[in-house]
Amino acid sequence: MAKKILSPIFLGVFTVIAIVFLTGGANDDKNELRQTFEVDAVYYDSGHVEVAFFDKSEKTTSVVMEILGMEETFQKSFSDYQFIEIVPFPNEPKYGWAIHPVVLEIEHPELGHVQLKTEIHPLGDPLPTVIYSRP
Repeated sequence: MAKKILSPIFLGVFTVIAIVFLTGGANDDKNELRQTFEVDAVYYDSGHVEVAFFDKSEKTTSVVMEILGMEETFQKSFSDYQFIEIVPFPNEPKYGWAIHPVVLEIEHPELGHVQLKTEIHPLGDPLPTVIYSRP
């Protein structure tokens, strides 16, 4: 009987720890990144994705944006603390937007090298999670 109960409890605890670890939990480092950087990637029915980036500190020196999972990966560099980029995307993907993550490589004089990763979402859908990291 105890073995039947311990497995689900262990799995539940492990899952919670994994979620806290992957989302950054209460890590002050991640909170600082969340408070500094904003990114959104919206798909419009007219056949394009609008990617918007904003650095509230206005200190970003460069950003390399990639949209992965396409036949040819989309990549573009920016040298400002904010941008809006329109990317042609004629059809919604058959297997969902998760296969096309948007990845930003950011250089910031105070925060160093920062990576952001998010998913494209259709206009009107809730914002997906943004993953913040420092490699």
